[in-house]
Amino acid sequence: MTGRFITLEGGEGTGKSTQVKALAVELRSLGLDVLQTREPGGSEGAEVIRGLLLHEAHWNPEAEALLFAAARADHVARTIKPALERGLWVVSDRFVDSSLAYQGRAGGLGLETIWKLHEIGSHGFLPDRTLLLELPAKESRRRADSRDLYQPDIIGRRDAAYHGAVEHGFHALAEADPARFRIVDASGTANEVTARLLAALQDLLP
Repeated sequence: MTGRFITLEGGEGTGKSTQVKALAVELRSLGLDVLQTREPGGSEGAEVIRGLLLHEAHWNPEAEALLFAAARADHVARTIKPALERGLWVVSDRFVDSSLAYQGRAGGLGLETIWKLHEIGSHGFLPDRTLLLELPAKESRRRADSRDLYQPDIIGRRDAAYHGAVEHGFHALAEADPARFRIVDASGTANEVTARLLAALQDLLP
């Protein structure tokens, strides 16, 4: 069996973490072996870097991008590729498109810089399918702000202009690569969104 690498992307409050779990459950119900993971994180080294990135310090854009690329390199080498080689489907909450949207677009480093770091760290490795969850900006912020006991990380606490640039960045990436991306409406109930995600993978399912 051939493994597949699926990523979920989107701005704050679009429901990625909930939907990664739900999608993994649905894929397992179809008889697939599924590994659920996340970024930054997903491997021992990457989880250490996650703490530095999200909770320990305010990094300048260049240092932030380098740390994300380092975490991703470890994640790809130690978790994602070995799982794919064993025939698993890997479903990840974020991947390189988050760096492109956050550090590249909103952080001002530019897409070319992020792609160079990704080529160095992860040899340009890309998902088989990227599912971009989209909501109107006001609704995504409302959801993020209303989550029970929600404690936004350093990046999540950035201002509305930054997160607006992130959302525009994601949409531009999806429009530029329609073969890999599927834009998924994140409104409605969690079950409705999960059904849309599954429908966006139908051509990849065995």
